[in-house]
Amino acid sequence: MMQTRVVPQRGFNLDYIMFIFTRVSGLSIVLLALVGIILAMVMGARTQMDLGTLMRWTFFPNPNHVVNSDIPDVTLGWANAYWSTMQFLLIFFAFTHAANGLRMIVEDYVNRGVGQLLVRGFFFLLWLFMLITAIFVVLSS
Repeated sequence: MMQTRVVPQRGFNLDYIMFIFTRVSGLSIVLLALVGIILAMVMGARTQMDLGTLMRWTFFPNPNHVVNSDIPDVTLGWANAYWSTMQFLLIFFAFTHAANGLRMIVEDYVNRGVGQLLVRGFFFLLWLFMLITAIFVVLSS
């Protein structure tokens, strides 16, 4: 027996906003990664880091990642508010992008009702926990 399909409402609703957010967040993740690589190269990473350290720094700019390299005075150039802000933005966009993908999977494969509400709630709590944990790691490093 075929199920009837619910037609989405016109205008701004959660689905439309998250559709737009998914596109914007995906583009933002790529742009933040490019900016991170370019600025790390400008700051001297091309001569002071190997590729693995550069990628680690790009996607999680933490001064502890470059402590074991040959870079002198790590805290002067690498541990500042700019890199922390880049890290916060990258973490927020990546976690929210992934959480929205999980939300879409739940809507596709879990029947409407209490089960879908419970799984959505679990994913929301997981998103919140991961965001809080990541912010703690950024602030404590």
